[in-house]
Amino acid sequence: MSPMTPNPKSNDSSYVHGTSRKEQRRLTAMNVVINEGCLAQLKLQGGESVLDVGCGLGQFSREIARAVGATGRVVGIERDRKQIDEAIRQAKEQGEEDLIAIREGDVFDFPLAVDEWGSFDIAHARYILEHVSEPVSVVKQMVKAIRAGGRIVLADDDHDIIRFWPEPPGIMVAWQAYLRAYDRIGNDPYVGRRLVQLLHQAGAVPRYNTVVFFGACAANPVFEPLINNLIGVLEGATDTVIKYGLCDPEYYAAASASLREWSRRPDAAFWYGICWAEGTRK
Repeated sequence: MSPMTPNPKSNDSSYVHGTSRKEQRRLTAMNVVINEGCLAQLKLQGGESVLDVGCGLGQFSREIARAVGATGRVVGIERDRKQIDEAIRQAKEQGEEDLIAIREGDVFDFPLAVDEWGSFDIAHARYILEHVSEPVSVVKQMVKAIRAGGRIVLADDDHDIIRFWPEPPGIMVAWQAYLRAYDRIGNDPYVGRRLVQLLHQAGAVPRYNTVVFFGACAANPVFEPLINNLIGVLEGATDTVIKYGLCDPEYYAAASASLREWSRRPDAAFWYGICWAEGTRK
């Protein structure tokens, strides 16, 4: 991996989850659970040149690199130095430090050389657009980065696509407070439903959309890690929720605790999906 010099033109909004070691552990565990489904949906043929925007810890970028093979190429863009350092550490631990190139830079101003613009087969962004104030600006950069006929792939949350049954006490009140934390820092917790429109606004031709399912029930092996991820999401946003007075602190903490207790039920189930949309460059 070869991080580049920091981009001085950062225009990013605050990231509601932060980049603590605890948060990095949550992201690492989440990737283990969801990457296989996302990779299958990406439908790589091998040999593609892929730009992974907001690549975080680089786990999915490395999955993509393994799929495109030795004739392919993967470049990841990540703004946070802490995330890049952890991405490099994890890659070295797996003996994959040369598998991808991670560049430090801003999603509003990609750190690409002149001859790289318009050269990628695919530009991919997952869980990025919900964390920026101007998502269409990011998608415009993605369109510019790929060749004519290349694919722009957007995967992001509509945080209304989540249901628990039986519903844990207080969980939806706490969940709504968490979503309001996005509003307060200028981001959109429902951006997933806008992905096709964003492709169109950015000048791409929308071709396909779906929802990739990541729910589970109690006996499913992925149930526990997925619930732990949800608990981590809520707990990671506690400071922002409290800062803006979006929920009583004790109530918010109790709701998170009730989710953990609920997860021990043999009939516990939840439904969750990530919105997925693809377009091509004209």
